[in-house]
Amino acid sequence: MDVTSTYKFARISARKARDVAREIQGLPVSDALDILNFTPRKGAELFSKTMKAALADAENNFELAVDGLFVKSAVVGEGPTFKRFKARARGSAASIRKRTSHLTVILSNEGGPETKDARKAKVAHVSKTEKPLKTEKTEKSAAAAPVKEKAATTGGRVDEVRGLVYDSAPAEVDDLKLISGVGPVLEESLNSIGVYRFEQIATWTERNVEEFDELLSFKGRIVREEWIKQAIALHEEKYGK
Repeated sequence: MDVTSTYKFARISARKARDVAREIQGLPVSDALDILNFTPRKGAELFSKTMKAALADAENNFELAVDGLFVKSAVVGEGPTFKRFKARARGSAASIRKRTSHLTVILSNEGGPETKDARKAKVAHVSKTEKPLKTEKTEKSAAAAPVKEKAATTGGRVDEVRGLVYDSAPAEVDDLKLISGVGPVLEESLNSIGVYRFEQIATWTERNVEEFDELLSFKGRIVREEWIKQAIALHEEKYGK
C-alpha cells in the first residue's frame, strides 16, 4: 500500500530540493530519516517534515508497520515564482525571483527497499555487460597490425609471408635512412613492423612488397624495387657479402 504526503509551496527552488530527493530515493524510512537529520540543508529539513507526515498517516490512518516502509518515490515539482525588484543605480531595478516547490513523498510497504550497495552493484553489472564502442581508428590499427608468431630462442623469427622479421630489435641495427625515400618517420614505421636491417629488405619478394605496402600505407608512392637494390648494395658494402 502506498501513502502519499505533499508539501506545497515550499520556499525553496526545485533544483536545490532535487539534490536531497535523490539521496533518499528507494531507501528504508529509518535510513532516509538518518540521512535527512544529518544533512545541513534546507531541503533536508523540508523533506523530513513531509516524510514524518506520511509516517503519521501510515501508522494512524492505515495501521501500517513503520519498520516495513521505504521511500518509493521522492518528487520535486516547480511551484509559482514570486517576483520582486531591487533598486539599482540610475533609477533602474533588478528583478528578484523567489522560487517555490511542491515536495511529494510516497511511502510503500510493497516490494523492497533498494540500498545503496544494491544500486552500486546494479551499476557495476550494467557497466560490465556493456560492450566497448569500436571506433574507426581502433579498427584500422587492428587491421594493420601484423600477426605475431612465436619467437625462436635466438630472439628472431622467420616469417615465410613477409620475409625475415624480428619480434624485437636485434643487437646490431642498420641505418635504414640510407635508402633513398626512407626518412625518420618511415624508418620508425618499418621498425614497428619488425624491419631493422638491410638484409631483411634485400630478401623481399614481390609478395613481401605488396604485404608491406599495405601495412605501411605507402602503396604507390615509393618504388620498392629500388629499395631492394639499394639494400643489397648497402648490405654488401657494410658486411662484405
